[in-house]
Amino acid sequence: MRVLVVQNYQNTGLGLVGRALNEVNAEVEIVQAHLGEALPQDDSNYDALIVLGGDQNALADDEFPYLPDLARLTKRFGDADKAVLGICLGSQLVARGYGAENLLNRPPEFGWHDITSTAEGTSDPVLGATPQQFPIFHWHRDTFSLPEGAVHLASSTITKNQAFRIGRAVYAIQFHFEADTALVEEWKHVFEPEIKANNPDWLENYSALVAKNGAAADAAGLALARAWVALI
Repeated sequence: MRVLVVQNYQNTGLGLVGRALNEVNAEVEIVQAHLGEALPQDDSNYDALIVLGGDQNALADDEFPYLPDLARLTKRFGDADKAVLGICLGSQLVARGYGAENLLNRPPEFGWHDITSTAEGTSDPVLGATPQQFPIFHWHRDTFSLPEGAVHLASSTITKNQAFRIGRAVYAIQFHFEADTALVEEWKHVFEPEIKANNPDWLENYSALVAKNGAAADAAGLALARAWVALI
């Protein structure tokens, strides 16, 4: 099993998705596109595609000229009936690749907040692996409309379109289910200036928030990761 992973920003690791891939001995190739590493032209050497998050928006083509090609690559994999997973910025690029609208500069959603699956989500092969409502980590402003033919899978209080599926195995998931408590702890240190500037209360209450949400979020995230990997 060979999986292409595209990174779009520093310190955006695979987290729980990496754990699920390790469990099935997947071969993972990471392309750091934000640093200028070239994307493959097509899907021919891979069984699946993962597109991770980033600080830039999905339409920042002037600064990141690879973004249109990456959006198209998500559809190339999907058209070949290969599993695709877009997380946060990655989900927005999947939406772009399938012709939806990218909605920029909306109210921020940061920290652990509940996700609620739709009726379709509760019976979905991936979202159905979790309780209908569960806490998970978020960090975004932008979102997307649903592409034509997409199945709406989940919402939150702030963001209506938190996840969708196209076809058998193309998933766009806005929330950071890959971010277990260990990865959030890493982000807390690496991105402390940004967090302190925008979410100082979260830092002050961090220990209580981890205690309240961490275990349930980790369990839901790992269940989602394993369910998506099973589709490869």
